Amino acid sequence: SPHSPSNGSSRTLSAREMYLFDTGGQYLEGTTDITRTVHWGEPTPLQKEAYTRVLMGNIDLSRLIFPSNTAGGTVESFARRALWDVGLNYGHGTGHGIGNFLSVHEWPVGFQSNNVPLEAGMFTSIEPGYYQDGEFGIRLEDITLVVEAQTEKPFLTFEVVSLVPYDRNLIDLSLLSPEQIRYLNSYYERIRAHVGPELRRQQLEEVYAWLQESTEP
Repeated sequence: SPHSPSNGSSRTLSAREMYLFDTGGQYLEGTTDITRTVHWGEPTPLQKEAYTRVLMGNIDLSRLIFPSNTAGGTVESFARRALWDVGLNYGHGTGHGIGNFLSVHEWPVGFQSNNVPLEAGMFTSIEPGYYQDGEFGIRLEDITLVVEAQTEKPFLTFEVVSLVPYDRNLIDLSLLSPEQIRYLNSYYERIRAHVGPELRRQQLEEVYAWLQESTEP
């Protein structure tokens, strides 16, 4: 298989670089497609800033409130704005519909100009990134459910349903707004409330300790 390690093409992993994990599986309850980027050593200032700006874009689109029947292409620049602010960008789509027992990339939901307008009940990924050729790649992909917002007239927003912490080692808190930090803290509370008890139930104490550490306010 092309995804099996071999002596000819493999190289040794080190703590001196970034790793991008694009993970997922098909389950009876639904399909997952979640990407996280980590650095186990000392990230460079550019790596840290680029990661933080990708995270800001993920948060800005995830917490956006928008009119119902809005096309995804109309709002996807919210995921790019923090990168655009400093002249950075990414060359792929901002997200795709997610099918259950269908394709992981499920047409026609998403953020391209030819996708259908967003409606409550749709599942889509939100996945901004940044890539430096030959050096490192960053992508932060979450699965979101389009839900009705708590507004007087029927507007929409996203509810993030993938519950996985981001890498604290790569976040430059000084770039985040108070709203973005509040969003992160409430997301971390949700991760603790939903995932923590399940890890305890499975007696995965080491993972539980990691989760508590990774979701500190």
